[in-house]
Amino acid sequence: MPIDSSVIKAVTASLYERSLKGIPRDTRAFLGQAHRDESDATARRTFAIMLDSADLAASSGRLVCSDVGLPTYSVKIGTRVQFDGPVRQAIADGFAELAATMDPPLLKMVTHPLTHERSHAGKDVPVVSFDLIDGADYVDIVCAPKAMGTGRWEAMECFVYPTVEDVEKYVLEVVLRAGSQPCLPIVVGVGIGGTFDQAARLAKEAMLRPRGRPQPDALLAGMEARLLAAINQMGFGAMGTGGDCSAMAVNVDYSASHGFVPVAVCFNCWINRRTAARIHGDGRVENLDD
Repeated sequence: MPIDSSVIKAVTASLYERSLKGIPRDTRAFLGQAHRDESDATARRTFAIMLDSADLAASSGRLVCSDVGLPTYSVKIGTRVQFDGPVRQAIADGFAELAATMDPPLLKMVTHPLTHERSHAGKDVPVVSFDLIDGADYVDIVCAPKAMGTGRWEAMECFVYPTVEDVEKYVLEVVLRAGSQPCLPIVVGVGIGGTFDQAARLAKEAMLRPRGRPQPDALLAGMEARLLAAINQMGFGAMGTGGDCSAMAVNVDYSASHGFVPVAVCFNCWINRRTAARIHGDGRVENLDD
């Protein structure tokens, strides 16, 4: 049975709204543990404020943060799926309807890159990437709005035959340059290899990996552990107040490359916006939030 575009519209709008009014369960659990383990009194109070803010937003239907970001979706389509109606337009229509009706209202964060005019609409917004899942009869959709605090400090550089040490040094330089601006503690996504655009996609996908999901590649697992330890030794702490925890996780992925090796680094702030759903071929919707 084809998936009706009205289902796409409703699901994507719901994912965006949920991402603004709560934090993922794994993130809530991490922040609670960080609050208990923190040795710095000011950072402990900051973690307490974060937890209270997230819980109050979830219980009252308010926004965790007023910067609602740029609506961004990753859509993975099973090759056995059929659609009844447009897909990209359905996502745009869902966002437009939400912008017109949501309470509390969405601030105008969609900005023309040259004139700086703000609106709820704009060229190629929402930002949507598509991929395929061979043999599947469902569609997986992840919503991860990108706000100023994290988006401003993300970076990419192309290397020639870099060593592991070269890559780790670059990641730490990007994090150090960002300092406390991305609203710490952050999740750091690192994409290595492929082409310029693929490295950025790898970094974004890695950043969205739920906490606790193992890294099966021993080389990458070692990089993740060393980078996380080094970032947490920088001493920025929760929201830059100092303390033990500047990052929740560092997630690394790679793709085969040429002699040129792009390395992309992206961030998710302490809210760790990440909502997901699966639309089955029979129209059934399954919540995939962790």
